[in-house]
Amino acid sequence: MKLPTRKLIPVLIVLAVAAAGYGGWRMLSDNGPGEGFISGNGRIEATEIDVATKLAGRVQDVLAAEGDFVAAGQPLARMQIDTLTAQREEARAQHQQAINNAASASAQIAQRESDKLAAEAVVVQRESELDAARRRLARSETLSREGASSIQELDDDRARVRSAQAAVNAARAQVKAAAAAIDAARAAQVGAQSAVNAAQATIARIDADIADSELRAPRAGRVQYRVAQSGEVLGAGGKVLNMVDLADVYMTFFLPEQAAGRVALGQDVRIILDAAPQYVIPAKVSFVASTAQFTPKTVETATERQKLMFRVKAQIDPALLQQHLTQVKTGLPGVAWLKLDGGATWPATLEVKVP
Repeated sequence: MKLPTRKLIPVLIVLAVAAAGYGGWRMLSDNGPGEGFISGNGRIEATEIDVATKLAGRVQDVLAAEGDFVAAGQPLARMQIDTLTAQREEARAQHQQAINNAASASAQIAQRESDKLAAEAVVVQRESELDAARRRLARSETLSREGASSIQELDDDRARVRSAQAAVNAARAQVKAAAAAIDAARAAQVGAQSAVNAAQATIARIDADIADSELRAPRAGRVQYRVAQSGEVLGAGGKVLNMVDLADVYMTFFLPEQAAGRVALGQDVRIILDAAPQYVIPAKVSFVASTAQFTPKTVETATERQKLMFRVKAQIDPALLQQHLTQVKTGLPGVAWLKLDGGATWPATLEVKVP
């Protein structure tokens, strides 16, 4: 069945207009400002930071609300520290007890050293008595040979020498025992001092845990959402807040392999957001993937779809972000333009234009 000529003419006109529009769109999307430029679609992202507990416990207070701008080091939440406070008091008591034991060990050393001095004095006394007994024995032997002394006296003098020798040996053994007691007391003092150091380390650890129970912002940024509320019990590493670092904002996009090889780190990028097409945001390439990957389904290239693409990050200047901190938002889609031809100049439509 053939349609009348008059009915075909409007259809042909519509098709021609559509084809021309499509071709124009393809030309603009493919070339943009010219042959020396290329673009990639992406979204504004920022480094996310989870503020989490170091130890298990109950959340006492959450001090920041969603959307709050926070400074580095600002308290964001507090955990209950009743148990830690009790542990610290116990550790302090143990520390004091260890100090007392160390002082007692020092006193024991002094006492043992005095005992050794006394034992050495006894040795000198016993050696003197032994010397006197030996002299007496020598006289008795001379008199006995001359018949001026009895055998009984000689035997008594010999017994005195043996007794004095035994007393000297006993006194010397006491000196050795006193020296061993000094070594034992010194070892006890070392152990007591180690206990003091261990107690100090325990107190320092508990103090650190108490300090960590006050959760502070690691960087300046904005709170995205609260994960936990006051009164909730969290395990170690439990998340309380999520925040974004507004000084580390970038756009991630993908480029085909033919273009990725011509992109250098530090290269200028121009970003145009869909939500604010009247502005052109300057950025610089901070990362180019070293390996290609399959194109994510959410990415649409201006030319024909390619299987392998390279991920590129364009970092926005932190100083510029600081000037417009309240207007920085993540998740916004946009287009990133790069200049592949070093001799080309940015067109007027891609000149930097910020609020």
